[in-house]
Amino acid sequence: MLYPAVSELEKIAKSRYAVVILAAKRARQIAELAEKNQLELPDKPVKMAINEIAAGKVTIKQPVSDPGETTVEAEAEM
Repeated sequence: MLYPAVSELEKIAKSRYAVVILAAKRARQIAELAEKNQLELPDKPVKMAINEIAAGKVTIKQPVSDPGETTVEAEAEM
């Protein structure tokens, strides 16, 4: 069984697509930060991003201009 479960991650966003995009954007941020600071990561960036999403450290930011439109932007607490 996968952890975190997909059903758990879907509670954070309205769709699986949004979760995938959020995880990909956060993983890129983690990888770029690690490369910039020459840090060795304990896990792969995608795994770290998914764990952060499940823990609630990363959220989806809704645009103010159009509440019906979902813009996926990784916003993490560091």
